[in-house]
Amino acid sequence: MRAALWLMGLFAAAVALALFTGDNDGTVTIFWPPHRVDLSVNLVLLLLVGLFVLLHLALRALTAALELPRQARRWRAQQRERATHTALLDAMTQYAAGRFLRARKAAEGALAREQALVEAGDAPPHATALRTLAHVTAAESAHALQDHATRDTHLDQALKTAARPGTAAELREGVLLRAARWSLNDRDPAGALARLEELPTGAQRRTAALRIKLKAARQHGRIADAMDTARLLAKHRAFSPEAARSLVRSLSAELIGQAHDPGQLQAVWDTLDPAERRTPELALRAAQRLLALGGDHAVARQWLHPVWDEMLALPESFSSAQRVRLARVLEAGMLTTGEASDQEWLARIESAAQANPRDPTLQYLAGMACLHRGLWGRAQMLLAQAARSLQDDGLRRHAWRALAQLAEQRGDEAAAAQAWKRAADAGAG
Repeated sequence: MRAALWLMGLFAAAVALALFTGDNDGTVTIFWPPHRVDLSVNLVLLLLVGLFVLLHLALRALTAALELPRQARRWRAQQRERATHTALLDAMTQYAAGRFLRARKAAEGALAREQALVEAGDAPPHATALRTLAHVTAAESAHALQDHATRDTHLDQALKTAARPGTAAELREGVLLRAARWSLNDRDPAGALARLEELPTGAQRRTAALRIKLKAARQHGRIADAMDTARLLAKHRAFSPEAARSLVRSLSAELIGQAHDPGQLQAVWDTLDPAERRTPELALRAAQRLLALGGDHAVARQWLHPVWDEMLALPESFSSAQRVRLARVLEAGMLTTGEASDQEWLARIESAAQANPRDPTLQYLAGMACLHRGLWGRAQMLLAQAARSLQDDGLRRHAWRALAQLAEQRGDEAAAAQAWKRAADAGAG
């Protein structure tokens, strides 16, 4: 279509020119005494056009001749700028290849070339970014060489350069993230967190910053902050769902282990999500910690209630170690008597043991519950049934010891001696 329009335009111009010049009888007379010259108007027009073209070409040639020194200067500046870029690329290449000393020298060479451009007044528009990246590359190389003095010098220069007006905010944010990562590598979590605090609020919530904050908070012992950061990372899908759950679970376990009194442990428990409270590992750890701190046994059993229900509903989802651990925690919470919650749990344990007669752990737990409540006949029957099938040495030893004590109470010395012998054998195993 465009070619057709060009052809139509050329045809129209040719027709107009033919109409104008084809029947033009006008003349132009030039008097140069004593001479007289008559020229056709068409020839005069052609001469004027030629003169105009010649004058235009002459002016362009003159301008080009006068522009030669400036173009030569611009060419030299471009060559120096290209050499600066080449040096910076070489520094990055050497750093990626693990040749850190060469990378630092190349970066310092790029800085020297860029400074020469600035002093000559030929600084490129992106000189600030180029200089900052060169400082960062030199600092990275010095950090890899464990030259902290040189690294800090280049880092300060990079921060000063990136703070200049008109510089992209992302440039300074990138330098701060690098500085935070270096502090983290130096086992200085406080310094890493301080660098992250210098970032804008939006930049602090980026995945890269949150990853650094998570590691720094864990190193610094700020487990609560680490948990909040891990949840944000999980929300941003920085980890797979399983990895996120595992990370939050491990942080929650650390936070529970750091509690020094029941009140602090209760506050930690309240910060957990409902799904986390139903996690067997966390519930068992929290209940054990509460009992070790002298907390309320009823509260510990309340925390374990969802885990107990889940174990009865989905027994295949619980390992034998988790079942043994749950039994031990519940047994440790049976030392009080007379509370309504104790009677409820006794009924709950007996019902579970009756519903699962082949589960030795439940039989053992029901037997110990009866023993603590003075139901010795029932305890004798359940513990004798469980002691022969228990796989855990600790529970089996406790069962035989309880049977030995019951035999001594009823005066059966032979049965007591046999039970003590079995308890000793279980302890030796």
